[in-house]
Amino acid sequence: MSDDDDAPVMKRSRVYYGSLEERERERLGGERGRDALKAGIKAGNINISSGEYLEMEERVSEHQNDALAAFERRRRARQITVSTDDSEVKAGLRALGEPIVLFGEGPADRRERLRGVLSVVGPDALKKSRREEEKGKKSQDECQQTWYHEGSASLKDARLWLAKYSLPRAMRRLEEARVQKDVAEATRAIKQQEQQKSLRNLNNFCSQIGDDRPISFCHFSPDSKMLATASWPESLSTIRRQLSIMCRRRLSEAVNLESYDKSWRLWDLEVQEEILHQEGHSKGVHDIGFHPDGSLAATGGLDSFGRVWDLRTGRCVMFLEGHLKEIYSLHFSPNGHHLATGSGDNTCKVWELRNRKCLYTVPAHQNLVSAVRFQPTDGHFLLTGAYDNTAKVSSSDFIVMSSSDVIGVSS
Repeated sequence: MSDDDDAPVMKRSRVYYGSLEERERERLGGERGRDALKAGIKAGNINISSGEYLEMEERVSEHQNDALAAFERRRRARQITVSTDDSEVKAGLRALGEPIVLFGEGPADRRERLRGVLSVVGPDALKKSRREEEKGKKSQDECQQTWYHEGSASLKDARLWLAKYSLPRAMRRLEEARVQKDVAEATRAIKQQEQQKSLRNLNNFCSQIGDDRPISFCHFSPDSKMLATASWPESLSTIRRQLSIMCRRRLSEAVNLESYDKSWRLWDLEVQEEILHQEGHSKGVHDIGFHPDGSLAATGGLDSFGRVWDLRTGRCVMFLEGHLKEIYSLHFSPNGHHLATGSGDNTCKVWELRNRKCLYTVPAHQNLVSAVRFQPTDGHFLLTGAYDNTAKVSSSDFIVMSSSDVIGVSS
């Protein structure tokens, strides 16, 4: 007898398909089975389907809705591509009106947050927001665009004259700068130390009453033989009355002595006419200064901004932004590439024209700085006057300036 004969026989289970009603009737057998089936159905012990069905509730709970929505958002988020550049991610969040950084959030978390926002608003929302931002920026640029109008023939002639006048002066100035550069550093340092020693003994030589109202401005003539002064409204009113009598009120009507008109004007004294009326400040223009070459003009306004204008082209070539209050005074250095501005924020700033930035801020006063002037020969020193009743002379080596470089003089 083989081992196969001793192996137990596996009983196969039967699989039935369809309804078991007929099978159950056969099992119960005949009429007796049918009576027993009816009794079981009547007693509720046997339930046989007759093709009826129950509808599921169409209303799903709010919690299930939220779960389904969250699942759908996660599915959409996985399909959205987000840049790995953190700066682009921040720009995207900013464009969508979301905070760019949350407390304790890293670049990876920020990417996932952007992905989650896009899964809600849609990936096209970022493109739409960027298009609207570019459109708004373009519209803003158009509003800030500088418009040029055709000038008069006299203005063209004046600009040609300024070009012919300024270019040779610039060449001479640069040649002098090259000569000074060849001087030994030790020689320059000794000369500067001697000048500082002489300035330490600076004192008032004399004083003169100029008016019964505050004097707001004074300036020497080129030959230093005459001094011009300007005072506050009382003297201006006197001048206005005299001019109105002499000119039968025509000049007083043309010149605005009552308030600022937010502009500056360029006059040709030879032909005695205005050749340029230039706007550019949002508030009054308080001071104007000319470059030693005669090619540039700088204006300081009560809007706390300054502008440098190229008189040969009429363009604004440099925008001076940094003062917190009004600019009351400005002055070009004889070296041609430094400009000083005095402001109501109690500071004087020195600007570098070659790379168009603020070179140094002089915090030398306790009240508004009303006047700034460079040393007229070589610009190694800067004079500042302020409403704190002091005038101070500062070394022009602004980067390495120390407290010993500032010499105070009572006004």
